[in-house]
Amino acid sequence: MCGRFTLTIDPSQLEDIFPWAIIAPDILPRYNISPSQPIAAIPNSPNHQMEFFRWGLIPSWAKDASIGNRMINARAETIAEKPSFKNALKKRRCLIPADGFYEWKVSPDGKSKIPYYIRFSSGQAFAFAGLWDLWTASDGSLVKSCTIITTLPNLLISPIHNRMPVILPRESYLQWVEPGEVNPSIVKELFAPIPPDQMEVYAVSRDVNDPKNDNPSLVLRM
Repeated sequence: MCGRFTLTIDPSQLEDIFPWAIIAPDILPRYNISPSQPIAAIPNSPNHQMEFFRWGLIPSWAKDASIGNRMINARAETIAEKPSFKNALKKRRCLIPADGFYEWKVSPDGKSKIPYYIRFSSGQAFAFAGLWDLWTASDGSLVKSCTIITTLPNLLISPIHNRMPVILPRESYLQWVEPGEVNPSIVKELFAPIPPDQMEVYAVSRDVNDPKNDNPSLVLRM
């Protein structure tokens, strides 16, 4: 699962990572990005212009937006068959920039959960593999929403959680957001977990449990 993440770097750094995309200039540092909030994403549009999507996929056929609350993640193993995701996998993919994410582990006494922050050891930003969709509300307004694809955890994360977000290799970014269908033969390779030796994990404050908290102290080591 991926239920919280961060994107704290300057937009100019995103331009270095995604030089072929049009980066939104009004991105502010975020230390506790939570479901249902608007998040920055680069869809597979011809000009790869970054837009803001509601986090929690609302399929185009949904009767109401509440389904998005259950669609913040999509399991890599089943997205090609699930009605909510299979068409998006073919036609509506996106990159979701981040520079870290949180997971929770049950404490030794079993009475609480300890939050951990996970990032690349280098501190570099990266991109989650995402899917997006366009839903029409009853008033005719259009809602763009997205979900983060998850996979099995690597050896660093498996002691904490049984899932992790799909972090795409940088050389595959453009491949993922090319217009049209993605080559099925490469999907399994792209969804493999990032090697653990590239990442680090450490415990952080329980203040991250409250989505209202959004400041640099959340990513400090405990």
